[in-house]
Amino acid sequence: MTIHEPLFAAMLVLGLVAIGEFVSVLTRARVPMLLIAILGFLVLIWTGVFPKNIVETSTFSQIGVLMTGPLIVHLGTLIPLSLMIKQYKAVLIALGGTVVSICLVLPVISMLFGYQTAVAGMGPIVGGIIAFIVTSTRLKELGFENLVAIPALVLAVHKLFGMPVASYFLRKYAIILRDKMDLADPKRYVAAALDVPLHGNLPKSKPKRKYEFNTANVLLFKLFLGASIATLIGNYTGVSSTIWCLIIGVIGSRFKFYDENIMDKAKASSIAVLGTIFIVIASMSTVSFIQFLHFIPQVLTIIVVGQVGIVGGGFIFSKLLKIHPYKGMSMALTAMFGFPADYILCQEVSRSVGRTEDEQQTLLNELSPPMLIAGFSTVTVASVIIASFLVKTL
Repeated sequence: MTIHEPLFAAMLVLGLVAIGEFVSVLTRARVPMLLIAILGFLVLIWTGVFPKNIVETSTFSQIGVLMTGPLIVHLGTLIPLSLMIKQYKAVLIALGGTVVSICLVLPVISMLFGYQTAVAGMGPIVGGIIAFIVTSTRLKELGFENLVAIPALVLAVHKLFGMPVASYFLRKYAIILRDKMDLADPKRYVAAALDVPLHGNLPKSKPKRKYEFNTANVLLFKLFLGASIATLIGNYTGVSSTIWCLIIGVIGSRFKFYDENIMDKAKASSIAVLGTIFIVIASMSTVSFIQFLHFIPQVLTIIVVGQVGIVGGGFIFSKLLKIHPYKGMSMALTAMFGFPADYILCQEVSRSVGRTEDEQQTLLNELSPPMLIAGFSTVTVASVIIASFLVKTL
């Protein structure tokens, strides 16, 4: 067996991802899969066990490059506009935390480490893999390859900072809800049904007509068609194609051209996400141990300053919108971890605070919809737009 064979190279890198998944499941998402995969990859590269070009040899990252556009179109189909409007306070609070975070990170990090470093970390601090890809791609185009480690490390680590704080605030709020339930007449206290299922997107508001030709291949064609149109529009307008992919996904879902959660129905989401993970891992192949140590202060400062901004913004907008600050700050912090960690957090808090199964379900029904909507608003939508705009300023 040789690592220079694409099949074996892909298997070895996938092994790192699988180990990361195992640790993530074992720790109930407290330790991110991506952190384990990246650290394992770096150690194996530094010790010479893996060649630096192992990801390129696997050719798997090319799948990520190919599937990025369709994946973003898919993200636009996950949650209908109707629910985002219904949960508008969650959206506004989450976006408020993001805006305040930007207002802190850009000046503070620029003053300490330079504007390029601030932009490199800003998208991933309030987003996910797509925000990383937008940022890292632009950094490479401009010759800032040495800075690509910053968004990769921020993406891998920021969940460790966001989840414990969000859990603390959410638990405080859940105790307040439980106390209110004690004071209320249990017969009159009826919790709203859980609007958001485990996979993060809403059940269909209206039954969808079934078309015989809506096979996996046809659904994939629709996604690639949307991504291709977005690329053409992006080339003509100068506005990032990632933003147009999101818009096309939202509009296509609204007019029933796209099914909700279309990529899962096409049975392609796992491969698409794996491809993007390979892109993130590949971006670290040129990072030396000295560079890794060099970037730790920048990464930790970006995360801490960003988190202070997110929490402060969540508090301010909670007060303005008359939402309890514990709830509002928890929603704002979803920018640092997103789905499925936000839902897992709601489950754990509900189980630990609720004294009976009915109380646990009632708390889960109350906590999860706004938390999921907040996470979607920041990680899926806002971070992509923010990253696309900021990299244009470099």
